[in-house]
Amino acid sequence: MNDIQAHLKFLPMSAQKVRLVVDLVRGKNANEALEMLRFVNKAAALPVRKLLASAVANAEENYGVSRDDLFVAKIFADEAPTRKWRRFGARGRFKPLLRRNSHVTVVLRERGS
Repeated sequence: MNDIQAHLKFLPMSAQKVRLVVDLVRGKNANEALEMLRFVNKAAALPVRKLLASAVANAEENYGVSRDDLFVAKIFADEAPTRKWRRFGARGRFKPLLRRNSHVTVVLRERGS
């Protein structure tokens, strides 16, 4: 059985914050992970939950795999390009602002393979 992958690119949230949520679901059953993410009180929980639901739907539709047999084999958040701009401060200075983004990848695998 091939690994089922789904990617979320340019999530407007730092990878450090997304990793807090991603680490909770790694290695869990797909249904259990989706249910857990409903009650995590973090901003990153909703996009990660949608990504996981998309990966489960891809597995069911494209590979004919039951959602009960799936588990989260790998899930990770990497840094994406940072958007940089500046705010002007007092005395002719400027304050750099960094808008950090992240890429999230989830890999599902069938139990027993």
